[in-house]
Amino acid sequence: AIETPLAIMPRLSERVGGNILLKREDMQPVFSFKLRGAYNMIAHLSDAERAQGVITASAGNHAQGVAMSARHLGCRAVIAMPTVTPSIKVNSVKRLGAEVILVGDNFDEASAYAKRRAAADAMVYVPPFDHPLVIAGQGTIGMEILRQCSRPIDAIFVPVGGGGLVAGVAAFVKRLRPETRIVGVEPTGADALAPPPRAGEARRGGR
Repeated sequence: AIETPLAIMPRLSERVGGNILLKREDMQPVFSFKLRGAYNMIAHLSDAERAQGVITASAGNHAQGVAMSARHLGCRAVIAMPTVTPSIKVNSVKRLGAEVILVGDNFDEASAYAKRRAAADAMVYVPPFDHPLVIAGQGTIGMEILRQCSRPIDAIFVPVGGGGLVAGVAAFVKRLRPETRIVGVEPTGADALAPPPRAGEARRGGR
């Protein structure tokens, strides 16, 4: 992953009467922050674990993140994708050197296959969001924001799908800048965190 710029948004800043900056994760090699978490987890595997290969389930950005990370770190990657995945996404993953298995009608079915395959073939399953190393990788966005912006930051708005990104950013930023608000933003009709989960409650979210 690369350190992406923090870009000022002049028109939006003028509209709201404040300084709005955008973290340009669309400039990552796979056009998404997902590369950060995937790379961090795979990089922390032992040589023996990498020799066995990694596997995941995804219909989009996480698939490309795992595929690119595995190629860079010299290990085999298998990606389970639902059968309804658009061919453009399937081909993007294949071009990165991963083996693609089309299985199941949705993410949950593809994920179940990937976990079974991981156990059967002694491969490491790289989850899209709910693993400490994946969360820590996504949290490097928070680290970069604080390094790139020396001024006080009132709030950081973070999209919420599975929750790995907002968890990582919040964990890092709140430790160093507890006064900065972290605001999770999710689409209407696909709310993983609203209403807020109870302590110890796991929620299913985006992929």
